[in-house]
Amino acid sequence: MSLEPIRADSVTFLQTANRILHIEFQTRTISNPPLPFRMLDYSVRLIRQYNVPVTQVVIFLQETNNEIAFTEEYVSETTTHRYQALRMWEQESALFLDNPALLPLAPLTRTTSPQRLLSQVAQSVARISDRNTRQDIAAYAEILAGLKFEKELIRQFLSEDVMQESVIYQDILQKGQQQGQQLEAFRFLMRQLNRRFGEIDASIIERIRGLSTEQLEVLGEEFMDFTTISDLLTLLEQQENN
Repeated sequence: MSLEPIRADSVTFLQTANRILHIEFQTRTISNPPLPFRMLDYSVRLIRQYNVPVTQVVIFLQETNNEIAFTEEYVSETTTHRYQALRMWEQESALFLDNPALLPLAPLTRTTSPQRLLSQVAQSVARISDRNTRQDIAAYAEILAGLKFEKELIRQFLSEDVMQESVIYQDILQKGQQQGQQLEAFRFLMRQLNRRFGEIDASIIERIRGLSTEQLEVLGEEFMDFTTISDLLTLLEQQENN
């Protein structure tokens, strides 16, 4: 959409010939602007841009008693806008266990026995014949199960070996490692800069924070040649333009 997008955990738009399905996944109920207003805003913008009806569904992943999770409309003095709210902890497990596309969400469904539910998820995963699909769904299921269950319990039923072979799982691990390396390089450079120049302006810190690991390493290598903040800013600008 042409206007500034609104923040959410995950937003998906599916367009058919005569309708748009707007699905939003939420782990939190507190947002700015509040979720009911956000749904109105999205609906208005989508209708204005595509001129077709919009069906909206908010899927709450983590159990909560917050009234937002049980709200399905935005109401003001002049406007009432309705949407659907789906709470995963109220859903029957069978529908999700029997559909590979929905299987990753199964750990979040209603249960009185976490062990039994996770065992059923593992059995459903094992029945998927295609190896790559099986690995990826296992990885997705583990990630979402982590919103509800402890890691030790999850690992009792979902095979870590199978998940580690998943390209999705490997991609997540790689991104985590890259972020860890970038953070370590950022912290190291900031310690050196603070020792040399004292407190660094917040705007400069934010620019440095946005650099990649490789760019931070270049700054670190050139650090000994810095005599003033201007030297830092010159090299920082060069790295940002690369």
